[in-house]
Amino acid sequence: MAMDITSAVNAYKAAAKAAGSFSAEKLTAANAAPKEGEGSFVNMVSDSLKSAVTTGRQAEELSLKQISGEADLKDVVTAVANAEQTLETVIAVRDKVLSAYQEILRMPI
Repeated sequence: MAMDITSAVNAYKAAAKAAGSFSAEKLTAANAAPKEGEGSFVNMVSDSLKSAVTTGRQAEELSLKQISGEADLKDVVTAVANAEQTLETVIAVRDKVLSAYQEILRMPI
């Protein structure tokens, strides 16, 4: 059980580091004046990443509360598992986007 929590904590740290290098503001600035129907993908990605970071932070907060005896271990495990699932989803979406981008680059002009 401790090994699962450790791997989940490491996964969360990796997600937090990745989210720290991601700048939603840069993406939004690139579309500073989106036309009608544009910018929705950027907003979706930005909101999804913010949600993923929030989920990870909640898991971290519960972990810290459990260490001090303020939270139930079951709640901590559930939150960490949720954060890990969110991270796996973000990674899967990232991989699909990169794959699509590479496919576009291979298209003849």
